[in-house]
Amino acid sequence: MSRIGKQPIPIPDKVQVNIDGTEVTVKGPKGELYHRFPVGMSIAEEHGVITVTRPTDQRQHRALHGMTRALIANMVTGVSSGFERTLEIDGVGYRADMEGKTLVMHLGYSHPIRVEPPANCEFVVEDRGHMVRIRGIDKQVVGELAANIRKMRPPEPYKGKGVRYQGEFIRRKAGKTGKA
Repeated sequence: MSRIGKQPIPIPDKVQVNIDGTEVTVKGPKGELYHRFPVGMSIAEEHGVITVTRPTDQRQHRALHGMTRALIANMVTGVSSGFERTLEIDGVGYRADMEGKTLVMHLGYSHPIRVEPPANCEFVVEDRGHMVRIRGIDKQVVGELAANIRKMRPPEPYKGKGVRYQGEFIRRKAGKTGKA
């Protein structure tokens, strides 16, 4: 049995869950999320707890069991407390600014890069433009947006310049040795 899949999901007080077969809608103080899950997984809510069960022990059902439970748990967490990813910008002249809700990044290119936030996401620029926080209710959207921003100028191994996740370790390389 899936260890993740059989764990119950507690529902916080301010969160409402509507289950219609394989369609789950979760409403909370931060917003609303909807997802349609694979046919076969049975999702039930009883006494403020959501449980996911699978029909058989086939390989496909075992794989979907834990994934379905994890996605529902992320939906409940997202609408109640939200998710956040932090990016650090390091390099001479590299910085981020805000123009309204749009993130404007100066990353050493000949032009600034503008990033529009998707629905239910927001950017917060801190530390004089060297730290960007991405906040939202959908864990997948927040993570993908952070990865796409990092991809614009990934950290390089010689000087460590670029955009990286907070706490990410960059393996540094030695440069060329000069003539002695």
